[in-house]
Amino acid sequence: MRTVQVGLGDRAYDIVIKAGLLAEIGHDLKARGIAKRYVVVADDRVAGLFGGRLLASLAQAGIAADCITFPHGEASKNLATIGELASRLAQLGVDRKDGLIALGGGVTGDMTGFLASIYMRGIPFVQLPTTLLAQVDSSVGGKTGVDIPEGKNLVGTFYQPRRVYIDSEVLRELPEAEMLNGLAEVVKYGVIYDAPFFAELQAQRTAILARELPVLESVIARCCAIKAAVVAADEKEADLRRILNFGHTIGHAVEAASGYTLAHGMAVSMGMAAVAELAVRQGLLPQAEAETLRRLLLDYGLPVTIPPQFDRTRIKGYLKSDKKTVAGRVFFVLPTAIGTVVITDDVADALIDQVLE
Repeated sequence: MRTVQVGLGDRAYDIVIKAGLLAEIGHDLKARGIAKRYVVVADDRVAGLFGGRLLASLAQAGIAADCITFPHGEASKNLATIGELASRLAQLGVDRKDGLIALGGGVTGDMTGFLASIYMRGIPFVQLPTTLLAQVDSSVGGKTGVDIPEGKNLVGTFYQPRRVYIDSEVLRELPEAEMLNGLAEVVKYGVIYDAPFFAELQAQRTAILARELPVLESVIARCCAIKAAVVAADEKEADLRRILNFGHTIGHAVEAASGYTLAHGMAVSMGMAAVAELAVRQGLLPQAEAETLRRLLLDYGLPVTIPPQFDRTRIKGYLKSDKKTVAGRVFFVLPTAIGTVVITDDVADALIDQVLE
């Protein structure tokens, strides 16, 4: 078992990483006394895959639990779904001593965290991410939220989970497309923070793609440790935490322009390649370093170009409405080398146009 702590003082919590952890969660939660009973929140697909096993684990520990579901997909990540889920909680008689378990990917984690933060002005929740993307990124750090027509994650809160459980075995059941979706976020960590980790991703590509659990657990733990360090230093994204948005500013805009039909990791991969090129044109990054990043993304089967059918005017419009934009200035996280980035709003519109094209 591997444990990574997110150091936030009296709100610190552990990320526990272990194969087969799903069967042990009930007894761990019972010992910690986070809540007297739980409601599992999952989409309709994940509930069928893992909901029964989780509820059995809770029952074996003597913990009362229910499960509520919503239709899978990014299209459900909105205020209407939150309202429906909140009504379900009220109908179940959930009170402030009860807690939620987010069982699923990034959409479920973001929505459950947001729901927990506003239901009865805040009840505890824990994360049980079932996708690689959620395990290495969205389940850690306390960002919650939903989409509105004007952009992704524009309505949300900072609300930390009480514990994060990562069972690497669930990745064996993850569709290939979802595995690749998460690998984009994995590559991100190497570029923004850790050049040796980037080199490890190059060297271990075959083992990672083959889903060798010891290797995957090491990768997940390193990503979580990086994110935990960044979040502990800057919980609410005043400065350092913004480096975690590498590839996301353009990525989110592309995702929105696709009508959220494009998977998040695919959009982030395109965004990383785009801002690497932007950094080259700004004179910040050697062309060879940009090519190294592009090659790793391609080696993992990830896209590096924005499809021509995505309207560039719409993409630029979403860039301007990004939640990280200040007074109309779009902030970009630009690499200066593998392992090092800078944050800047000093990017000419003409350069952005060139890169988007």
